[in-house]
Amino acid sequence: MKYNKLIDNTLLKADATKQEILALCEESKQYDFKSVCINPCFIPLAKKALEGSDVLVCTVIGFPLGSMTTEAKVFEAKDAIEKGADEVDMVINVSALKDGNDEYVYNEIKEIKKACGDHTLKVIIETCLLTDEEKVKACTLAKKAGANFVKTSTGFSKWGAKVEDVALMRKTVGNDMGVKASGGVRTHQDLLDMVEAGASRIGTSKGSALM
Repeated sequence: MKYNKLIDNTLLKADATKQEILALCEESKQYDFKSVCINPCFIPLAKKALEGSDVLVCTVIGFPLGSMTTEAKVFEAKDAIEKGADEVDMVINVSALKDGNDEYVYNEIKEIKKACGDHTLKVIIETCLLTDEEKVKACTLAKKAGANFVKTSTGFSKWGAKVEDVALMRKTVGNDMGVKASGGVRTHQDLLDMVEAGASRIGTSKGSALM
């Protein structure tokens, strides 16, 4: 298995600089990672820096809380695609999920997927805030709405990916959908554990260390 092609090499901190993004892109080309995962304002910069490579540009919307309106998230997704994003990682409205408003969560994911078109959509469910029952529900809704991946975490909440959550998510969505483990994956052993549990993509700010 080519572990490098499982990695979304990530830099989402609020104080990231242009030079740090360019360095991330260079590192990602060196290791031939699957993508760089960056905030939307850096999409054009990363797109240009990655020209000539097969490293994708992944960005985040509704990040990190997921509490924006559906209309705002849809606009953000369209804008990201227009500016050159290849993949979009969206955060669900956790409040709506916990309130039992399944229709809202489903419709939001569906509308954002429509905005993304053929581009990959990953749905961040923020596992650290959910019960196991809610995790299953979130994954089921994401699959029903046509998303391509479910993703554990933003990395900005209580904790990140856990092996047991990845296993539960994989069991819920089956083999037709991707599962991304993100947050706290810092060593090669962490990567192996997540893959064994069912992860098909790894989000990490420690890409070179994992390799």
